Amino acid sequence: MDHLELTAPGLLLRRWREEDAPAVLAALREPAITQWNPSHSGIDLPGARDWIRRRADWSAGDHVSLAVTGPDGGAPLGSVSLHRIDAGDASIGYWTVAEARGRGVASAAVTVLTTWAFAQLRLHRIELCHAVANPASCRVAERAGYRAEGTLRESYRYGDGRRYDEHLHARLATDA
Repeated sequence: MDHLELTAPGLLLRRWREEDAPAVLAALREPAITQWNPSHSGIDLPGARDWIRRRADWSAGDHVSLAVTGPDGGAPLGSVSLHRIDAGDASIGYWTVAEARGRGVASAAVTVLTTWAFAQLRLHRIELCHAVANPASCRVAERAGYRAEGTLRESYRYGDGRRYDEHLHARLATDA
């Protein structure tokens, strides 16, 4: 998987690179990303580089993280990652920078990585959780074919330190 690249119309999903650090730093400082994707690193350039190193190191086999870029592979428009890969199951997470929102970037990236994960990693189930207070993520889940399964009460502490109810969505390899 060292040279993994996935494509969607107008997008390239590629491995993270050290030169992405300034863009990651800017993204991780953006209030919407900070709120819904809290990160304890990335508050300075060395933290952004550490964030990239952790996501680029797939050696444990428990995650796959990709930068979402335009077709030229340039500056990141967002991130999409599979987390907690274990025994045929995983979770998926994502974010996009402000200028990429509302253009279908997140749902396309989630769809492409999900399709790849079912085919190449032979996963059976991928879960997607988002705060109920983040309706844009609900739309991403629905557009990417993730069925709503329920609400998890006060299940995750987000960037403002508060616990939020989350919607649980999932896709199975057997879903149409």
